[in-house]
Order: sequence, then structure tokens, then C-alpha cells
Amino acid sequence: MSFRPIMTFSWSCSLSLLVLLLGTLWLAGGASHADVTGQVITRSTAWALLVLAILCGVRPVGKGAGPVFWLLLATALLVLLQLIPLPPIIWTALPGREFLLNAPFSEETWRPWSLAPSKTINAASSLIVPAVTFYFSSAMQQEERAWLPAILLGVIVLSMLVGLLQFSGFIIDNPFINDSRGSVGGTFANRNHFALFLAMGCLIAPVWAFAGKQSARWRAPVALALMTLFALTILATGSRAGILTGLLAVVLGLALCWHDVRLALHGAPRWVFPTLIAAILGVIALFILVSIAADRAESVRRAFEMDPGQDMRTRGLPTVLSMIAAHFPAGAGFGGFDPIFRLHEPFQLLKPTYFNHAHNDFLEIMLDGGLPALLLLFVAIGWYGIASVRAWRASGRHSVLPKLGSAMLFLILVASGFDYPARTPMMMAMMVIAALWLCRIGQPLKRTDFT
Repeated sequence: MSFRPIMTFSWSCSLSLLVLLLGTLWLAGGASHADVTGQVITRSTAWALLVLAILCGVRPVGKGAGPVFWLLLATALLVLLQLIPLPPIIWTALPGREFLLNAPFSEETWRPWSLAPSKTINAASSLIVPAVTFYFSSAMQQEERAWLPAILLGVIVLSMLVGLLQFSGFIIDNPFINDSRGSVGGTFANRNHFALFLAMGCLIAPVWAFAGKQSARWRAPVALALMTLFALTILATGSRAGILTGLLAVVLGLALCWHDVRLALHGAPRWVFPTLIAAILGVIALFILVSIAADRAESVRRAFEMDPGQDMRTRGLPTVLSMIAAHFPAGAGFGGFDPIFRLHEPFQLLKPTYFNHAHNDFLEIMLDGGLPALLLLFVAIGWYGIASVRAWRASGRHSVLPKLGSAMLFLILVASGFDYPARTPMMMAMMVIAALWLCRIGQPLKRTDFT
């Protein structure tokens, strides 16, 4: 008799460090504010894990990950460039700096490109999270990449459980994020970001269930149950943008596993496949309708009751556009939206709370970085479009992760038109992992299924 171990897979140092980083981000990486305790926790942990990885001899693999590396490097250099002191003859020529000319010794003072240097320093320091995520993810072995969907799905499920506890009335005061008491935000300070996180779960669940043929029988109902819970929790968050991203995620999730479901039903009558897809959509729709009928769908209620004219996003848009025009093409400085907005804020927009972001990251990038940031954004979106077309045109099991990465980045792009999800540490890590998956077009995995 020969003995065969049940589990022959051993975690490498890079995967172990990535799991520790994701665990820290789950606990304290759901806020974007610079003054929350979670920023200290996540960035300190990222630096500590980076030092530990170097001491352990972890080496990143650059093959196939070049676009992500160069985009990260260009982003970091552009942010750091805004902190270099400039002589008065240069910074006075930049648009939007006229109010500084009346400051004492303005003709002799060297000032950086950014109008809010402390905010730009915070923006630069926040990039340690995506940089370390890239380091660990690119250093992982080929067969380990098949474990990442299950790991990310587990993180999303844990966050959903926190949200369900909040929805049931249980008060959870997370000391690491600036969450609102009584809101359903899971481990995020912003319910829109939490809804997007759950929508990503609707993408990963069917891939986890159907990409591996060995366990599809029991994983399929589990994935359907998770997708239903994700959808119901999105409705409970009160996020109107979450309704859109959730619907897109369900459709894209089914598209991701379309080929694998057909293979699993090979030999069955033709009517079985469309009936199964209709049943899946019907079950999700039924639970959603029950939630709406029971008045438990906060997102739907807010979508009908909120007056768009009173929404700060709509009211503040003309001011944001005028700010972009006033500082273009140089930009005002990364991370400085709040103090810059106060300089331009009209009297009719004054209120007890403050407008922390433009709630449209594309416009805020133009405001912060001007023409250089806009060009970098075009390059990033252009690469994403080309890589996504290649991924969705590819066939075979090796194309599953690239398609999943493309779908995840698409959801973030859509959500960025309404909010600022990419500014939270957890979403930064998710973006890097998704982008690395998108880079792996044509690179088959050694394992036959997603564990």
C-alpha cells in the first residue's frame, strides 16, 4: 500500500505574507481618510511585511506583469514630483496660484507643485499598499494563483457577515475606520465601497465554483447562495451605486462561468442549460423582490426618495468643473481636494459637513494631477481596454483569471464615476491583484481547479 497525502500543496512565503496583508486590510483598510487609525495600521504592516519579505529572500517575478509595474511606478513618480520645491518664477506661472502671491516673502519662497503638500505626502505614502501587494502577488508561484480567488472570496464573505450583523441591529464600532454608527458598511467606512466589494464577490463566487470540475457539484449551490446573500446585502447597504455594480457583477459572473457550465452539462438535453441560467437569475430575483416587499432594501428606497437636485454630488459638480479649469493643465496636487474646494466653495454650498471628494475619481484625477495625470489615466485605460479584449477573446481554462481581473477592474471603473473606491487600501490591493490576473493572458495554471 502506498500513502498519498491529502494536501500536497504548501504555502510559500509570498502567499503567506499576502494573506497577512489582506487580513490587515480587511480589519483596518476600509477607509480613505488620512487621519483614521487604520491608515497607520495598514501602512505600518505593509512596511513591516515588506522588510520581512526582503529578509526571507522573496523575489518578485516580472514576467507578464510589466504593464502593472510601470503604471505603479509612473503613478508614484508623478505624486513625488509634485513635492519637489520650485523657484518662485516657476510656481507663480502655474495656474491657480494667484492667491499665494499676497503671502509674505512670496517672491523669495520656493514652493512645491502641490498646493497642499501635506496631503500629497499622504497620497504618496498610501502607495505602499499597492506596491507591496504587487511585490507579493508577482512573487507567488504559478500554482498558487489558483488559490487567490478562494482567499479573496473568504475575505469578502467575512466582510459580508459583519454587514449582516450591522443590518440586524448589532452595533459594531470599528476603531480603525471612520464608519457611521448604525449604517451597513461592513468593514468599510463608505457603504458604496462596501457594496462594490460585495459585487466583486458576485464575480469571484461563480469562478470559484465552476472553474474547477472536481468539486463543481457542491460548490455550485454554495456559490448561488453566496451570490444571493451578496445581492441582498448590497440592497441593505443603502448604496444606489451598489445596485448598478451588483447587477453588472451578476451578469458578468454568469458570463465568466458560461463555458464551464456548458461543459458540465455536456450530454444533457438542450433545454437544461437555459433553464438552469433562468433558475439562477430567478432565485436571486425572488429573494430581492421579497427583500423589497419586506421594506428591507434600503438601496431601492433611497433611489426613489432621494431628490437628485439636493444631492451634493450634483450640486457640487459645477464648482468641481470650475476648479479643474482654474488649475489645468498643472493640477492642484494629489490628495488636496478638501482644502482646494474650500477656496472655491460658493456660499450656497456651505453646510455643517464638508465635501471631502469630488465623488467622481476621473474628475478628481484631472483636478489633482492636471494634464500629466490625465495622460497617465488614458494610458492605463487604454492598456486595460486592449488587455480586456484579448482576455475575453481567449478561450480555454487559462483565460478564466484574466477575464475575472478584467471584470473586477470594470466594476471599479464604473464605481469611480460615482465615488472614490480606489482610494481605500483594500480596494488598492484588489485592483493590483485584478490587474495582475489580466496580465496573465495565455499563461496556463499548473493546477486543474481553483481551490
